[in-house]
Parts: sequence; structure tokens; C-alpha cells
Amino acid sequence: MTMLPKAQPGARKLGLVIDLDTCVGCHACAVSCKEWNGGGEARMLPDYDKYGTNPDGVWLNRVHSYETGAETCSRTVNLPRSCLHCEDALCVTVCPTGASYKRAEDGIVLVDPEKCIGCKLCAWACPYGARELDEDAGVMRKCTLCVDRIYDESLPEAERQPACVASCPARARHFGDLADPQSKVSQLIEERGGVDLLSSLGYRPTNKYLPPRKATIPVTAAEPQPVSSGGIGTALLQLLDKALSR
Repeated sequence: MTMLPKAQPGARKLGLVIDLDTCVGCHACAVSCKEWNGGGEARMLPDYDKYGTNPDGVWLNRVHSYETGAETCSRTVNLPRSCLHCEDALCVTVCPTGASYKRAEDGIVLVDPEKCIGCKLCAWACPYGARELDEDAGVMRKCTLCVDRIYDESLPEAERQPACVASCPARARHFGDLADPQSKVSQLIEERGGVDLLSSLGYRPTNKYLPPRKATIPVTAAEPQPVSSGGIGTALLQLLDKALSR
């Protein structure tokens, strides 16, 4: 069994804050992630039968769309999904070889392909479906928060962020240190009430989601129909719970 690192005073907790109110479901995050992590010997995200009748492949980011709300006043909510870099990451503790591990210095969860045997125990333990098997290499792949970008001192400081964040046209994705109460991501969580995905499971994901804001969408010109963020959030989480439990 692989052990999680002990909390270190002053350690960073790097992660994402995703705004469900502004995400337009364009899949730019998924495409840029695939492009950035798909090249080079150390960053392989293969495609299978990509020009055939049953194309498939390995993706570290995926986007799901849900319809929620009343029949007369529905709303589409787009939910980007990737590794949430949980504090209590069961995907790490079930790993029999130590290939899956969590870094003490910044909280990022990674996979060492030299140790991974492709047993899929980590994928079984992850309720978010964030791990995928690279069938060509026989190892598991997952979001790395683009560690090769965020620590690359040859890049301008403004560009040291994950590829998905840099490519988001709606600015729905935010990256930073969630252990710092003064950081932009921490302030967004405080202002908007950032929530954990499937919080009842107790994994304590680092990444947070900002629920849709309260909106008023008129059914007719004379009868505005309120749509509360609480109702949308509850319905969305119920949909996710059902979908991810399959």
C-alpha cells in the first residue's frame, strides 16, 4: 500500500477552480490538454482506430453537459472533469507498486510510468473517472496539472499555468495555491462558495467548482421565472452522482 504524505507546514496546495457559470462547453481545455500531453516519448496520449468505425483514445480532460431546472425554464450546465488531486486520494493508497503518489510540496497526484503495472486498481478507486489506461504502454494516465509547464522557469511567469487554463476562452478555469487564503483561487471560493464534487465520499478534492449564479430567465415577457443556484447545484450533483456511479 502506498502512503499519503504527511501535511507539511507552509506547503502549497496547487489546484484548479472551475466556474460552471461561465464554462461554455467548447472543449478547448480537453483539446489543449490532449495536444500538450500527446507529444514526445514521455507524454504519450494514444488514439485507437481514430479513422475507423470505433475511434477511442486516452484523454486527461473531458467535458460533460447536463440539462437541469424546471421544464419551462431549463439550463445547460457544462462540467469539465479531470483529476481533482484529492487530499485523501484513495487512488494512491490502493496502488500496490507505489506508482501512484501524492507530492508533499504541492499536493499534486502523479503516476510514475516506470512503476505502474496497469492493474487499474487506481481507476477502480477513483469515483471521478479521472484515470485512463494507456493500452499501448500498459500504464495509467491522468492529469498532472502540467507540472512541466508550471515549474518551467524559461517560460514567462504568466504562462506557467496548465494548458487547459491558458486555452480557456471563457476564463472559466483558474489555477493557483488553494492553501494561500490571499490567492485568486481562494478568494473566488470564498466569494462564490466553491464546492467539492461528490463531497459525501470524503476524498476532499483540491479542485473546486463554482456553482452557477442565480439567474432570472423569463418564460414570457410578463412572467420572469427565477432559477436558483441552489436548485441547479443540487440537481447537477444528483445527475453526477448517478452518472459516475455506473
